[in-house]
Amino acid sequence: MAPTFNSVPADSRVPFIYLEFDGAQAQQGPGLQPYKVLVVGLRKSGGSVAQKVPKLVTSTDQAIGFFGAGSMLHQMAASLFANNKNTSATFIALDETGTKATGTITITGAATAAGTVSLYVAGELIQVQVASGDSVTVVAAAIAAAITARTHLPVTAAAAVGVVTLTAQQSGTVGNSIDVRMNRFAGEADPAGLTFVLVAVGGVVAGSGEATVDATLWAALGDEHFNVMAIGLAPSSAVYTALDTELADRAGPVRAIESVACLASRDSHSNQITLGDGQNSEYMSTLGLEALFLSLPWEASAAYGGVIAREGKTDPARPFQTLELSGLVAADEADRYTLQERDLLLRDGIATQKIGGGSSVLIERAITMYQETATGAPSTAFLDVNTVLTLGFLRYDTRNRFAAKYPRHKLANDGTKVGAGQAVLTPSLIKAELLGYFLSWEELGLVEGFSQFKSDLIVERSSTDPNRVDVVMPPDLVNQLRVVGAAIRFLL
Repeated sequence: MAPTFNSVPADSRVPFIYLEFDGAQAQQGPGLQPYKVLVVGLRKSGGSVAQKVPKLVTSTDQAIGFFGAGSMLHQMAASLFANNKNTSATFIALDETGTKATGTITITGAATAAGTVSLYVAGELIQVQVASGDSVTVVAAAIAAAITARTHLPVTAAAAVGVVTLTAQQSGTVGNSIDVRMNRFAGEADPAGLTFVLVAVGGVVAGSGEATVDATLWAALGDEHFNVMAIGLAPSSAVYTALDTELADRAGPVRAIESVACLASRDSHSNQITLGDGQNSEYMSTLGLEALFLSLPWEASAAYGGVIAREGKTDPARPFQTLELSGLVAADEADRYTLQERDLLLRDGIATQKIGGGSSVLIERAITMYQETATGAPSTAFLDVNTVLTLGFLRYDTRNRFAAKYPRHKLANDGTKVGAGQAVLTPSLIKAELLGYFLSWEELGLVEGFSQFKSDLIVERSSTDPNRVDVVMPPDLVNQLRVVGAAIRFLL
């Protein structure tokens, strides 16, 4: 019997040498899974891209034009690209809603000597020079001008008679998350003769209103696969519910486009515990930030998602611990979570960060919010983000390689006498193919235990559908080195 061809005619009478190209066997081993990041946040009305319109963004400058200077998505773009410049990033905006938060800086006295005002907005230092004799009106105007010049900041400023009014760029409760403080370090002090009183943004007028995630947002995205999502919205119960429903549907066997959604929560330790206890999703990871963490929480979610995507694409099984979240400004030392507090967060579904040299912010452990089975039994099956990303790669590689190599094959029982070159598969041939996949994954350091996989692998022709093969794959995922226990048993 002649071998199976894709295009060569089987019955042509015209003399010719017919040659076709067939790339089905070309790929030798697994390919690199293409990663995409989705960034969800708020836009300002001045942006050129309407809400719920997906937009590929390649730079922070583009984000300014698309979503408005000082918008949440502007700040998320800056944070994302500071941590990941190579992963395709699609942004989708929501319109702001509600009231803008406001705060004030009230200045009294008069400058009796030259000095420097050291003001921090969302962790960014703004220094204003003061001359001897400057009035509070002059100083207030100078501070407002310095803030206004930095259009990327999350606040605008206006001065009048010694009072600087700070107004959040974005409407809604997100404006209540903007940290403003003065004189963080030794050597920073109010100019002589002047006194400054800060009322937090949200302390004069509290920001109110929250954007919602609904079905129209997901409909705009269709079935495009985003491996990582960076969500800038506050992790409210409504946001979590909307995410949980969509992410579970995306990860199912029909759509098979799983994502890990990265969020950030800035709050007290007790509130973080409550937040984590209320969730149970293997597809969401919320980074816990101290209540006085200086950077904006949506900057943290973008940095976190950017690093997870950057490193997950290279090796989904390699742990993310010690990786820096570039550009973030940590809480001051006295305000940071202790080791014991961070351990409790990790037991309640909240991922943790810690401080490295030079006050850099590092991922300590990237975990999901999964804590128990559907029946309520405690479980660590999907504890670490690495597990979800590794499983996603194994599924992608299995589907991709199998579909490329066997797109139009016939199916027969084992032992069928089939001619050489025929496009026919049997359960034993499929099993051999899957064993080969495992060996290639083992070389990449993604799985271990070939003997166990081989003995437990099930490949059977369906008893109810002759066109179907049922497979049960039991890969033993490689683990991550998290803890080293040692005893120093010394002698004198």
